[in-house]
Amino acid sequence: QLQVAESGGGLVQPGGSLRLSCTASGSPFDIYAIGWFRQVPGKEREAISCISGSDDHTHYAESVKDRFRISRDRGEKTVYLFMDNLTPEDAGVYYCAAPQPLRGGFFRICATRLTSERDFDNWGPGTQVTVDS
Repeated sequence: QLQVAESGGGLVQPGGSLRLSCTASGSPFDIYAIGWFRQVPGKEREAISCISGSDDHTHYAESVKDRFRISRDRGEKTVYLFMDNLTPEDAGVYYCAAPQPLRGGFFRICATRLTSERDFDNWGPGTQVTVDS
C-alpha cells in the first residue's frame, strides 16, 4: 500500500500562491487516487481536491475551483496542489491521503466526483497553510 507525506505549507499573504506536495512511497503509484483535504480548528476535515488513479480525472470543491489545480508527476511519485489567489479562508492544515488497494470500489475513487475522507485510509501528517498579511 501507499504511504504519503505532505510538504510545502507556510505563511503567505492574501492573493499569494503556494504549491503543496504529496510525495508517495510504495508502489504502484499510478493506480492510486490521491485526495487533498483541509482542516481548521473546530471544523470537520473537508475535501478540497482529488485526482483519480490511472486516468487522472480531477475534481475540486466549489470554494477553490478556478484557483487551485491538482496534478500528478509519475516520475517524482508526487501529487501537487497548486493554490493561487489565496484568502484567509484557505488557511488550515492540509492533508493528502491514499486509499488501501483492497478497499471496495478502489478504482472508482475520484473517478466521477470529489471524494470524501471516508474513501481514504493512509494519511500524511499534514502541512500548515497560513494566509495573513
